[in-house]
Amino acid sequence: MSDSTPKPATEYNQLEKQLDELLKRYHLLKTENESLKVKQESLVKEKAKLLAKTTLAKTKVEAMITRLKAMEEGS
Repeated sequence: MSDSTPKPATEYNQLEKQLDELLKRYHLLKTENESLKVKQESLVKEKAKLLAKTTLAKTKVEAMITRLKAMEEGS
């Protein structure tokens, strides 16, 4: 065996370190993904509420315009 050939124990240690890094990265990404899913769900709910408020406001404004036109025609 020449000096340039890695020893099996060294290769094993390197693979173990790489695996540890991959596991750390996996757990970090999994946590981040779960957090993003929760945030997305919250934003979807908020969007639905805002759309409902916008629709209600639009309905009220349209009703006011209709009443104003009716008052204008009645004068």
